[in-house]
Amino acid sequence: MERWVWVTVIIAVYLLANLVIGLMAGRRSTKSVTGFVAADRSFGLVIMYFVTGATVFSSFAFLGGPGWAYSRGAAAFYILAYGVLGMAPFYWVGPRIADLGRRLGHVTQAQLIAGRFPSRSLSALIAVISLIAFVPYITLQIEGAGIVITSVTDGHIPFWLGGLLAYGIVILYVLVSGAVAVGWTNTFQGIFMVVIAWALGIYLPYHLYGGIGPMFEGIANARPELLVPPGLTPTGQPWSWGSYSTYILVSVIGFMMWPHLFMKAYTAKNDDTLRRTVMLFPTFQLFLIPVFLIGFSGVLFPQAPTDPDSILPFMILHTQLPAVVVGLFCAGALAASMSTGDALVHAAASILVEDGIWPFVPMTERARRILMRVLVLLTGAVAYYLALNSGTSLVQLLATAYGVISQLAPPVFAALYWRRATTAGVIAGLVAGIVTAEIFFFHPALKPLGIHEGILGLVVQVPVLVVVSLLTSRQSQEHLDEFFPSGAEAKRTAEAG
Repeated sequence: MERWVWVTVIIAVYLLANLVIGLMAGRRSTKSVTGFVAADRSFGLVIMYFVTGATVFSSFAFLGGPGWAYSRGAAAFYILAYGVLGMAPFYWVGPRIADLGRRLGHVTQAQLIAGRFPSRSLSALIAVISLIAFVPYITLQIEGAGIVITSVTDGHIPFWLGGLLAYGIVILYVLVSGAVAVGWTNTFQGIFMVVIAWALGIYLPYHLYGGIGPMFEGIANARPELLVPPGLTPTGQPWSWGSYSTYILVSVIGFMMWPHLFMKAYTAKNDDTLRRTVMLFPTFQLFLIPVFLIGFSGVLFPQAPTDPDSILPFMILHTQLPAVVVGLFCAGALAASMSTGDALVHAAASILVEDGIWPFVPMTERARRILMRVLVLLTGAVAYYLALNSGTSLVQLLATAYGVISQLAPPVFAALYWRRATTAGVIAGLVAGIVTAEIFFFHPALKPLGIHEGILGLVVQVPVLVVVSLLTSRQSQEHLDEFFPSGAEAKRTAEAG
């Protein structure tokens, strides 16, 4: 039997395992909207750890990360930097979000913001912003799945079919089981991809160069520019420090603003689970070390792929590894893709219904769940179409999405910590920030010092939010007391939770 057939069998077994886990997980949740969106607030530490880590590390890490290390060198380190820093604020912010969710019934990010700043238009605006950021992110995951499957099967399974197979499975278990399926499959996928990444990250440098040290010595002699921060641009020119540092900064700010990650605060059993998850999260960042080693091991490889993002599957196929190992690698890469894709598709549908439609069209709980399922299908279909017609770097897709999603940070922090903020101020600031970011995105030549458009949007948004809030009437004390309870009341609530 040909090698690609064995690889295909292993891929099929892996996909089937995910489907079974996802469908069986649905038995653990209620048929309510809270069950579908927030898993009945039931996740313990182990599932929270993996659902957070596996959701973060997607195709951009397993394929785009090695691709950047291979083609742009030290530029890839920005991924490590923002991942370490981005989760830290959630140690304090997460429990506060969870407390408001328990007291006020929130299950989405926009419900928190629009609850603090009552406005159906604001709720719909946040839903639209989330969708704009989600679509390229989901596209990234489908691209990753398609690239891997078509590469390891020597083209016998084409790109369009590989992406369709992987995300057909994702759509099916999300449709049936919602957030619980995301949690349990992410745990399985997270363990799988970490093991595969470390195995390949250690094996390839030793197999090709005799060790990690000799590999970097060879790169230092042949391609020293790849080892000098901040690395290279896609055209091979030195990346400016202004661009590099603001890529990190916008990613740090936007990290926990991703609605699918933000919403995980509502799924935790209690505040201690959230805090422990944040404290343990840096250990998941160790996943990036073998990912970068894989990319660097391809720098001096005698042959080169047509696309840097495919360097990992390219080397796997050109080092004469057994079919079982190739199949397991593919499963690991699919784990990285699917563990993020399922959370994104689920969150996109949940947010569109809860924040973009329900505030305007009253619906029963059953109708909302049905509509969420319909939108799971539609969102997946749109992202799949874009994946077939893309061609953008996987990491670049993610960086672009961060420019949009980072604009949600000022409204969130204003809602949680600034009593004087007003609805008018938040809306004006958010619109100003989004418009600014999009202007610089479509006209990159205007960006001063190469600063990321998301940072430029925040530079405009924050002053607008502050000034307009100070010029408009403050919210009633009764309304503010809902979000800022007195010390004694907050203590009683925490003890009751």
